[in-house]
Amino acid sequence: MTEKHLSSQFDAELSGISTRVLEMGGLVEAQVGQAVYALTNLSHETAAQVLVAEERVNAMEVEIDNELWTIIARRQPTARDLRLLVAISKAIANLERAGDEAARIARTVQRLINAGVSSRLRLPLADLGYESNLAVAQLRKSLDAFARLDVERAVEVLKSDDQIDQEFEGLIRKLVTYMIEDPRTISASIDLVFVAKAIERVGDHAKNLAEAVIYVVKGTDVRHNPVESVESLVR
Repeated sequence: MTEKHLSSQFDAELSGISTRVLEMGGLVEAQVGQAVYALTNLSHETAAQVLVAEERVNAMEVEIDNELWTIIARRQPTARDLRLLVAISKAIANLERAGDEAARIARTVQRLINAGVSSRLRLPLADLGYESNLAVAQLRKSLDAFARLDVERAVEVLKSDDQIDQEFEGLIRKLVTYMIEDPRTISASIDLVFVAKAIERVGDHAKNLAEAVIYVVKGTDVRHNPVESVESLVR
């Protein structure tokens, strides 16, 4: 078997596993969107669909992880190829955790419905929907950056991360106000605090994925660096 043939096989394996990561990412993105739809519409059926999707996401993580380590053991990649495989390992871990957050939201929706929470009760569900749209957009950008190995796109994700954090802080203040003004909202508002945090964590996982893209392309670990420093590091 020629060296060129081996190289072609390896490239095909890398392409295949990268495609699987993007497939998993698309599933998680849809899962988060469904979870928020279930929340804003208090839909028990949609919440149940999110929990079914969680099982598929978990299975995909295990499948991709096994394939990943088989490639590493068989091919013994070096330099950028090894960085890509390490980044894939980080990517599927972050995607699985984002899926966990979606499932957490879905379970909260089921609990709210079972507790008899009325859609007429004054709660900032639309604000939660806005925060979630930001988080889903971040996840989509990160997956796009991963698909293209686009550092500029990855840096855009890092720059936008503060917006989700600010929205989260605003939601917490609003929920506290609701609880003070109407004690009937206390139980539901406490649940929604955890929902808001789950959405914020989805944004964090998108950020982690963007940092992994930068690591693949530049060979630089930019975690725990301010955005200004990251921009200097990747030039």
